[in-house]
Amino acid sequence: MLRKIFSESDGQFNVSFGLQCAGRQGSVCGDFESKSSFSCLSGAALSANATLANTNICNGLIGTGILPGLDSPKTFQRLRSSPSLSSLEVLSSSMQSNLSIVSGSISSQSDSFDWDTNLKSMSAPSRSKGFLNSLEVQMAGGAAGEDRVQAVCSEENGWLFCGIYDGFNGRDAADFLAGTLYENIRLYLNMMDSELKKSNLTGLDDSEGELQYLLEDDSSFYHQEVTQLFKDEEQCDLFEHDILHCLQQALAQAENDFLCMVEREMDDRPDLVSIGSCVLAVLLYREKLYTISLGDSRAILAKSTGCSINDYEDLAAVQLTDCHSVDNDIERIRLLSEHPDDLRTIVGGKVKGKLKLTRAFGVGYLKQKKMNDALMGILQVPNLLSPPYISTQPSLGAHQISEGDHFVIVASDGLFDFLSNEEAVMLVHSYLIDSPTGNPAEFLVEQLIFRAAKISGLSLEDLMSTPAGRRRKYHDDVTVIVVLLGSDYRTSTASTHQ
Repeated sequence: MLRKIFSESDGQFNVSFGLQCAGRQGSVCGDFESKSSFSCLSGAALSANATLANTNICNGLIGTGILPGLDSPKTFQRLRSSPSLSSLEVLSSSMQSNLSIVSGSISSQSDSFDWDTNLKSMSAPSRSKGFLNSLEVQMAGGAAGEDRVQAVCSEENGWLFCGIYDGFNGRDAADFLAGTLYENIRLYLNMMDSELKKSNLTGLDDSEGELQYLLEDDSSFYHQEVTQLFKDEEQCDLFEHDILHCLQQALAQAENDFLCMVEREMDDRPDLVSIGSCVLAVLLYREKLYTISLGDSRAILAKSTGCSINDYEDLAAVQLTDCHSVDNDIERIRLLSEHPDDLRTIVGGKVKGKLKLTRAFGVGYLKQKKMNDALMGILQVPNLLSPPYISTQPSLGAHQISEGDHFVIVASDGLFDFLSNEEAVMLVHSYLIDSPTGNPAEFLVEQLIFRAAKISGLSLEDLMSTPAGRRRKYHDDVTVIVVLLGSDYRTSTASTHQ
């Protein structure tokens, strides 16, 4: 019934994709050995906010030059070689300098961002050695209201990247993240490879092969030399630390570049200073799941408790990410302690009376006085005594996947307005048992709509026929990705489905 209403209404899914992949052998830092890092993933997104796609951010080339080539909202598209957005020269001059000297340092906020250069058209780069480079990757993504979603995977090298960017006050920041963050991460990880080789931390001489080669050769990586290299727990922890450091650097670079762009364009578009986004990115490689987050999107792990209830395995919901909002006591205390002389740090349950989030990408007017000054009248924050009030320090995590880990739900906060972590896990688990070839991400969004209609007193038909913008009264934009780990529920040869 609900699926029929979706298909017949104007509110059908903005994004809906799925991918199954073949199992593969591999192990690193531990006794658990899985056939694949993941067996299947699905994604779905539905808009509630009315928002105009940006038309002039970065001279219009994020929205018109980059994202159309990356987005595939209904199925995965196969791309020859990893996409290289750096060929568009979208990265800042400081980042270009970093790449040329293979340095991991982050540029300062004062670095200039040369948006006057003519951007080149995107072309597939030649294959280069590095952590996330592959002969072929598969990518899906798109927008739903102010949300952006992105999924990139390589069956060749066995990794998966997922990003959900929950924008607010506009979609420019979320679009910028979708156009640059994955590429930033890829570049910083490749820089890490080069640094490891240059510092001779690998313990491998030239006769045994280069670490960069091992990182992209499936017959070697984590099977022979590298497995031995990282057998020691301390070395494994060091490798994990380096990966997380690269994720943090990549996000810091995106933040710096975005705010530099905002500063250049805020005279013509002062609204840019108030536009921001939550960030939730997940990198899955073998049995290690890395997370980086700003804001209140969540990654939830479904983990076996070892018990069975009515012939169903009992799963616990483990939240892998922190919630960065004033509703979190730890975040609220931190924020107040950082601004002891400002008695109006939190007003009406919001930071400076403007935003419930305590950490976010963008939203420059709560970080820099000059950006606050660009706003006029009541839009301006009075008494901005000690900025920044919104932190860009992300939460980082690394989870060692075990045999009892079943799936991960990655979602914007719109889902959790209606479902608890435990309810979301229970619904996905039951759905996969009853519909092993279906799309669990779509199912979660449908359950949200069902609850939103019930709470609002509307019929499903009336809610789904309510146009975006007006529908925000009943629910937020919602984006969900469900990743099935290992081969717990279903495996097949590689295929895509809508």
